[in-house]
Amino acid sequence: MNSAVDMSVKIGSLVLRNPVMNGSGTFGTAPYGEHVDFSRIGAVVAKSVTQNPRQGNPPPRITEVRSGVINAVGIQNAGVREFIERKLPEMRNFDVPLIVSISNTMLDDFGRSVALLERAEGIAAYEINVSCPNLECGGRAFGMSPDDTRKVTESVRREVRSARPVIVKLTPNVTDIVEIAKAAADGGADALTVANTYIGMVVDLRTRRPVLGNTYGGVSGPAIKPLTMRHVFNVSRAVSLPVLASGGICTAKDALEYLMAGATAVQVGSANFSDPAIMERIVDGIASYLHTQEIASVSEFIGSIIA
Repeated sequence: MNSAVDMSVKIGSLVLRNPVMNGSGTFGTAPYGEHVDFSRIGAVVAKSVTQNPRQGNPPPRITEVRSGVINAVGIQNAGVREFIERKLPEMRNFDVPLIVSISNTMLDDFGRSVALLERAEGIAAYEINVSCPNLECGGRAFGMSPDDTRKVTESVRREVRSARPVIVKLTPNVTDIVEIAKAAADGGADALTVANTYIGMVVDLRTRRPVLGNTYGGVSGPAIKPLTMRHVFNVSRAVSLPVLASGGICTAKDALEYLMAGATAVQVGSANFSDPAIMERIVDGIASYLHTQEIASVSEFIGSIIA
């Protein structure tokens, strides 16, 4: 990496060495640790945890589509207590800030999960996934309603006693994502991740059945980048919070385009499946570009789009 460029960025009270991290659920810290130098990326986002264990969705859970993948894992995990006891001790030893992703299907469980995590050490920030269905409201995702998004954010904010920033990860499956972003900001968010995957479906002509066991899934990969770019541009102009862009980032050029459009940091998702070391090369590519353009810091470049 070119050391002449200041690559640091600030997410709330958290200062990252550079703006590149993984997307939640796309990066296994234990197996990928053999291939990635954690000290060279900005942060690691853990797979979402829930208040209670979840079995996840029936298989098949993931398949390739043109220019991307579609998945319906269903946030399989062993619950927040198991995460604190068994996963966190290993993760806190990595030389990189750890962001814990939290998802739940009941409003009060968001606050309960954070209350437990607040007693643990080694966590730098929380990312709140509001794309899960709200079982108290007919199964509609929390993030599809401004009121529900604000309530989830407020419930988390009430339990945070530390300086850990609260990052709300928005769903793009809404009519107006800016309205949802403003609701998260009103609820006390310190930053926003824009955005989660796009609801889709693939079918098998041979069996005449849906391919995924859950019928529907979330589409990610290069195909969604132009769609998410619009959301990042609009949200970063409407809300005065740092935006973490997530959607189809495979190269340094992809990351730079998001930063130029207004993102403060970027999350690399499905590209990690084929190349666990890709984030390091993206960091190097951003630094190299800024150096050749004689830009002293990534902060100077963020939001520099002419539009």
